[in-house]
Amino acid sequence: MEALRKIESWPCVNAAAVVTGRAEATHGDVALRFPWASVTKVATGVAMLVAAEEGIVDLDEPAGPPGSTFRHLLAHASGLPFEAGAPIARPGRRRIYSNYGFEVAAELVAERAEMSFPDYFHHVWDSTGQRLEGSPASGASGTIADLGELARELQAPRRVAGETLAEAVTVQFPGLDGVLPGFGRQQPNDWGLGFELRDAKAPHWTGAANSPRTFGHFGRSGTFLWVDPGAGLALGVLTDLAFGDWAKDAWPRLADAVLQEFE
Repeated sequence: MEALRKIESWPCVNAAAVVTGRAEATHGDVALRFPWASVTKVATGVAMLVAAEEGIVDLDEPAGPPGSTFRHLLAHASGLPFEAGAPIARPGRRRIYSNYGFEVAAELVAERAEMSFPDYFHHVWDSTGQRLEGSPASGASGTIADLGELARELQAPRRVAGETLAEAVTVQFPGLDGVLPGFGRQQPNDWGLGFELRDAKAPHWTGAANSPRTFGHFGRSGTFLWVDPGAGLALGVLTDLAFGDWAKDAWPRLADAVLQEFE
């Protein structure tokens, strides 16, 4: 796949890319393990949805600060700050990107499942090489092949029911404004259950050709994964260079090249 060769010109030492869906391709070192940073939230989000389907938690039960539910936590709408601390808004009023919210959600799953959250995570992802060490918001690592397996799960789910995933990639608590890290204030800043939604956001880390239905996440370690149901494609990238201005230019260009190759 010619478009993936664009990663060879990126200012990082190591990079790998995967496309799944109506095309399958990889480029780069398929055996090298990378830290995923906040792309972790996509894999953790799937695990949380499995927990809901198993009856370990209920999406609409109280969780987090007063007035918040498990759903609020996964949708960055609980009012909790980025890191551990007291709420900085009432639930459902603002989209406040919160690693802490994911950690609170994971604590509830761990308590109910009677195992550590990393153990529960590995229970869900036991057939892959993904590993979670540290925060359920940012502590996963894996190869580009592992990221490809995550992408396939989001296109043809086997661990969760299709209707569960469909709900998770629709807007939760519509109309909430907030800051998309690295890209500024978005009005609205739409989010699903663990998944960032493309919708009409601008600027954005996906391509101009990505459909509004695109969902996924990017990570500060220079990683991303998006799924575009309209195109029938997913694109994931792992690098060893932290997110910065280079990525704001390179990532959308790569996305548009991939989509153009399969118009």
